[in-house]
Amino acid sequence: MHCHLDKLEEGVEAALALSRAAGVSQVITIGTEPADHPVVLALSQKYYPEVFCTLGVHPHEGVLFSSEVGQWIEKNLHDPGVVAVGEIGLDYYYNQSPKEDQKSAFRQQLEIAKKHKMPVEIHTRDAESDTIEILQEFKGQVTGLIHCFTGTSWLAKQALDLGFNISISGVVTFKNASDLRETVKSLPLDRIHVETDAPFLAPMPHRGKKNTPAFVVHTAQVVADLKGISVEKLAEITRQNALTLFPKMKLAGK
Repeated sequence: MHCHLDKLEEGVEAALALSRAAGVSQVITIGTEPADHPVVLALSQKYYPEVFCTLGVHPHEGVLFSSEVGQWIEKNLHDPGVVAVGEIGLDYYYNQSPKEDQKSAFRQQLEIAKKHKMPVEIHTRDAESDTIEILQEFKGQVTGLIHCFTGTSWLAKQALDLGFNISISGVVTFKNASDLRETVKSLPLDRIHVETDAPFLAPMPHRGKKNTPAFVVHTAQVVADLKGISVEKLAEITRQNALTLFPKMKLAGK
């Protein structure tokens, strides 16, 4: 389950305690830039196998990607707690890094994932066509998921056709997310995940508050209702999906 443990106001220990109480047994904390890579790696090492991490440069920070950063990521990918390359991708909504820098960082990190046979966690916003165009270059060579999916049904179909899974955040609970809810209804159960992206995007009834991993239960309930199954069944399915997509979590054996 995708979150940013290092950015939670309540602190890691409190967040994990709340998660356990809500029935969440494992979380994935996400690397987004060179400065937080050692932090998320240390968290996964300290709390393994309850906490795993990813290493990658977010499109907002695409300008910070370099060969040295890529080498550091590669050197640490084989740590037992590192389950994916991410959060990588494209974001043309904020354009905090120039588009060409974002594309370059995205391609180079997909190459790293391909080389080391690691899944990826992808962020895409207002960049659907370019995201799919780049992913098509790696068709059959890189797997992973589209995190915090808020895109069109076209993006969902294209991603699924390329072998990617779809992860749903608290946005699906928002009143204005009717299109997303319709898309969720069409997603195959064996390709779906739920997440919090904490401390961002708290689901209803906590919208406007700082998010925490324990709130994933609200998102899961809405997704389960949309799929016409119990939340317990959805939890079982999404756990299996996570273990399949991230083999190191299965190896941890928790």
